[in-house]
Amino acid sequence: MLLKFIVAAIGASTPLLFGTVGETLSEKVGHLNLGVEGMMSIGACAGFMVGMMTDSFLWAILAAFGAGVLAALIYAVLTVTFMADQNVSGLTLTIFGVGLANFIGIFMLGHSPSGTLKLPDGITAQMRGVHIPGLSDLPVIGELLFSYSPFVYIGIVIAILCTVFMRKTKAGLNVQAIGHNPAAADAAGISVTRWKYTMILVGGGICGIGGAYCALIINGGVWISNNVGGLGWIAVALVIFAKWKPLYAIWGSFVFGALRVLKYYVPASVIQLPTALYDMLPFVITALILVVSSMRKKRDHNIPGSLGVNYFREER
Repeated sequence: MLLKFIVAAIGASTPLLFGTVGETLSEKVGHLNLGVEGMMSIGACAGFMVGMMTDSFLWAILAAFGAGVLAALIYAVLTVTFMADQNVSGLTLTIFGVGLANFIGIFMLGHSPSGTLKLPDGITAQMRGVHIPGLSDLPVIGELLFSYSPFVYIGIVIAILCTVFMRKTKAGLNVQAIGHNPAAADAAGISVTRWKYTMILVGGGICGIGGAYCALIINGGVWISNNVGGLGWIAVALVIFAKWKPLYAIWGSFVFGALRVLKYYVPASVIQLPTALYDMLPFVITALILVVSSMRKKRDHNIPGSLGVNYFREER
């Protein structure tokens, strides 16, 4: 039972991992993007529709990433170039993204002879758990480490690569300098605007892949409106929980993934609680994290110093 719970928790944590890492990249350059839910929704729609039409997992992933980039571009233009309010721009992106994804889904459903949208068997087979001969067949370890969808491994690799980039490269250190003090970084010759755009767009693309996981895996290959289901909001809080470190996002997303599947693994003989209570548990914990973080914000040295504040070069 414990092994199955851990495996299920890892699967449930995967979209949160993508959303958290993507948002972390944006916040590292000082931009609080509350549009994660919208970017994930657009990525979910693009990944599902392209996957359904091409029967290719690779094209579905690329489409989801590209759609997330385009969605993030809207936010970047508004907040970096036109210096619009970051909170308002992010909320607008969420409303737009969710609405656009649902509109396209309903439109496609209306033109489907069967009245449903379902992925072909070919792409479904490509997304099944990876089987590595010899390793996947090992007792316990095989199921624990080598039995997941490719999405899981892609997410972990992205988190590790982002960590290496931030800690071990000159460009990564420049990015962190921009997040803490863009004026000082600009004075040092770092291209603030270029790196802001780069990190926001790449972060949006990663969020888009997380949305594709929701549409392709969680919903069983059948299109459902509002398929992200609020995970983007949890990802925003998880950035704080992970202390703005992509590697920590792996553990943070696992905790929340475990909370999401907990209701299926708590024996009725141990405790009986309404299902709705389990469903709201991740969101309650999210709210608590935001409250606690606001109380200790001044003592947290990991938070980018310019987070939420637009940079106007002439005010240097």
